Amino acid sequence: MGFLRRLGWYLVGLAIGIIFLVFFFKKKADETDTEFCYFPNCRVLKDLRSKPLVFGDQLEEKFRDTLLIQSFLLDGDIDFGRSDTKSEPCKTYYIEKEWEAMSYMLTAQSCPENVVVQAIVMLE
Repeated sequence: MGFLRRLGWYLVGLAIGIIFLVFFFKKKADETDTEFCYFPNCRVLKDLRSKPLVFGDQLEEKFRDTLLIQSFLLDGDIDFGRSDTKSEPCKTYYIEKEWEAMSYMLTAQSCPENVVVQAIVMLE
């Protein structure tokens, strides 16, 4: 059996195995409601969603909406350049989100026991 024939059979088996794994993990994720977060943005947002929310004193009353905050924590983009990820015990994150054709930025502190939402400002 030539090298090319063995390589062909190897690639066929590899393709079948990859397809099997994709369907297996997708079904597993749907059943257990898990998600696979490997990128820093996804991991930080998942960590923020897992903690209880606390509204800071500086947050305007019109932004004290849990659904609005959760939308930031679901599909917002963290600005790691501005965020303070080294401070202890609470890290500060700046999360940007487009909403109704406007850009907004949420400032949140991630403490070990909760997330303190400090402010939401409109970007220009």
